[in-house]
Amino acid sequence: MSPRDWAKVPPRQVRLDELVTTKRTLDLEALLAEDSTFFGDLFPHVVQWRGTKYLEDGLHRAVRTALHQRSVMHARVLVLDD
Repeated sequence: MSPRDWAKVPPRQVRLDELVTTKRTLDLEALLAEDSTFFGDLFPHVVQWRGTKYLEDGLHRAVRTALHQRSVMHARVLVLDD
């Protein structure tokens, strides 16, 4: 999906404990950057498939949310369930 396609998906609240990560590493530069959303979407991208929510983009935002002791964040969720 292109960034324009993702922009059409409205953000909604997602619990962190419902997410499956798809990346093995975290870019610490992205995590620590104050302007990490300057060139990108403000919301992480989640793909829901067969009832499972996969964090496709925005791992640094999820980690930052957890570090602030919050269990919920807003994300764009693309539902691909049958």
